[in-house]
Amino acid sequence: MVERTHNQTKSEELNVQPTLLSAEDLWKQPDDGYRYELVKGEIRRMPPTGFEHGIRTAEIGSLLNVHVKKHKLGYVCGAETGFKITYNPDTVRAPDAAFVRQAAIEEKGIPKGYWEGAPDLAVEVISPSDTYTQVAEKVDEWLNAGCAVVWVVNPRRETVEVYQSPEDITVLQGDDILDGGDVIEGFQCSVKDLFV
Repeated sequence: MVERTHNQTKSEELNVQPTLLSAEDLWKQPDDGYRYELVKGEIRRMPPTGFEHGIRTAEIGSLLNVHVKKHKLGYVCGAETGFKITYNPDTVRAPDAAFVRQAAIEEKGIPKGYWEGAPDLAVEVISPSDTYTQVAEKVDEWLNAGCAVVWVVNPRRETVEVYQSPEDITVLQGDDILDGGDVIEGFQCSVKDLFV
């Protein structure tokens, strides 16, 4: 029997790769009061959001939902809805609000689990614990996964950044009008109304 030296054991430990989890593994996580996302096979745990964040998220989701339902454009999903946007390793992200067009719903149906692919619109509301680097990472992931537009709502600055690509960014504030463009036809609201 060959004995391992302390250095050999430590070296072997350093070469051990972390086990990558799948979207199915994430789905089976117990409900422990935390929120989770899966990024390239690794779980990220996030604490529950604060009250202000909840208000902003509900406000934008409510405005979108009223318009989308009235015009039968598709479905608006609330925070915590998972979208599986990459495979092997899997990434499952949950925007603060999202919109999926009716045509996609008719094609895929309404799944019990995560939506396969990106929503047409992803909304990220910056919370006090978010860094701009984390938000930029999410924006890039949404756009790379095929999201037509991403809105980043920034309560600190009372702005909304509209991303149609990494290079096509519009910053709106105050009396500027946030509209749904070709993604959510006819939707409009004043940016300042999101921060009342």
